[in-house]
Amino acid sequence: MKKATALVLVLTLVLTVFSGCHGTVKREAFEVPEEFDLSRSYEITFWAKNDTNLSQVQVYRQAIADFQALYPNVMVNLRLYTDYGRLYDDVLKNIGANTPPNVCITYPDHIATYMTGNNCVVPLDDLAADEKYGFGGSQLRFDGPTQEEIVPQFLEEGKIGGVQYAVPYMRSTEACYINKTYVEKLGYTLPEVLTWDFVWEVSDAAMKKNADGTFAVNGQDIMLPFVYKSTDNMMIQMLRQLDAGYSTSGGAIEIFNDTTKSLLYEVADHVQKGSFCTFKIASYPADLLNAGQCIFAVDSTAGATWMGPNAPLLDISPDKVVDFEMEVLPVPQFDPEKPQMISQGPSICIFNQDDRQEVLASWLFAQFLLTNKVQIGYSQTEGYLPVTTKAQNSAEYLDYVNRSGEDNDLHYWVKLEAAKILQDNIHNTFITPVFNGSASLRDAAGQMIESVTRSVRRKETVDEAYFEELYSQVSSLYRLDQVERTDLRPMPTTAICLLGALGGAWICLGVGFFYQKMKEKRKK
Repeated sequence: MKKATALVLVLTLVLTVFSGCHGTVKREAFEVPEEFDLSRSYEITFWAKNDTNLSQVQVYRQAIADFQALYPNVMVNLRLYTDYGRLYDDVLKNIGANTPPNVCITYPDHIATYMTGNNCVVPLDDLAADEKYGFGGSQLRFDGPTQEEIVPQFLEEGKIGGVQYAVPYMRSTEACYINKTYVEKLGYTLPEVLTWDFVWEVSDAAMKKNADGTFAVNGQDIMLPFVYKSTDNMMIQMLRQLDAGYSTSGGAIEIFNDTTKSLLYEVADHVQKGSFCTFKIASYPADLLNAGQCIFAVDSTAGATWMGPNAPLLDISPDKVVDFEMEVLPVPQFDPEKPQMISQGPSICIFNQDDRQEVLASWLFAQFLLTNKVQIGYSQTEGYLPVTTKAQNSAEYLDYVNRSGEDNDLHYWVKLEAAKILQDNIHNTFITPVFNGSASLRDAAGQMIESVTRSVRRKETVDEAYFEELYSQVSSLYRLDQVERTDLRPMPTTAICLLGALGGAWICLGVGFFYQKMKEKRKK
């Protein structure tokens, strides 16, 4: 009996440890207060990322100042990051320590990981619909958008499992920034819709050299015709355009398929010819483009202010810049009649706290970031598109876009053209499924292109055996074989074993108790 009891206690302790492995204390589910208590003071933290762009920092600081002028009882402390990866890691660490930020600029893929089952991230449906403090609420001290004034495709991106866990802050897609001068020098004319076949053909043609070993198209020692910054987006968009597997909404991993392998073979072919490289291996696409060492540079529309010989932000010295005519087009397509491009950009989530009033203060600030002044101000720093039709249709924003090309700073035409690409193609954009593990899958998608590119450059053999090993390594490295599928909800083997052992222990305890009673009864 003592042994059985001890076994039950040990197994119960083990189960408790396993169930609490995320390290956070479970909070009560958030409920919207009836009123916001203005008699109290609140201090909330706001973690955000900026693209090493001081004008973005100024937009954040001005937004905080304007919000605090309306709500002097709410102090907002800003913490800035220059890298989403570092921000993501710090949020996870602070969730574990029970000290998450109040408001955070993040991505839905990251939110899916933040959601540990401990009511850590606040679902926003009830807050958004609240008559007093929701979108367009009667008690708001600012003119925020109604829910109908937020672009529905962008709002949909913040849903996980049908629940709204984030609201969009800014949106971007990817664009191809093109040295049109070099394309025409090689004897080609840019099509209205860029295709993969066209980009590969021109890129291969650009590898022709002069007798002295310099490249014929630019007369330099360096030419990397096609450079892609985000190889995860490259793979994801290629698969989407070909209607090939990536993942299901329930977390089933489908990326290790024959179409992926075919695309990687094509990448390997062009790496072998020297016509393709990646940002991680070569250099920042804008630097190569502006130096006349690249023809097709694919980057986010949010990176437009670095692109072109007259770009307001340059990372190379002026004497290295080559003058050329530039064109900005959507990313290459397999089917020009059915364009597909990824929708991306930062979202806003808020974290649960023991104090419901503090959470409501956080929600008010999160909403304030969707007001016209903030939306337009931030969009003007890069090629971002405001997420509300209220801002997009405002007189201020329309005046801004209609002055495209007026200068090479605020009205830099490349920046405005990049934002217009997204605005014109909202219905052609897509998002990837979000689940706990989707961020790792995204990393894995890019890693396969990076690995193949490095292997070819090292003159390694890329064949069927290589891909079998690559798939295995990537799956293991990013733990894709451990991703929990919500469509199946399988119970982990360790949990099954532990529960089975616990159940067996209770049975043994019951049998022992019954046997002891019977023994006592016989003695009587």
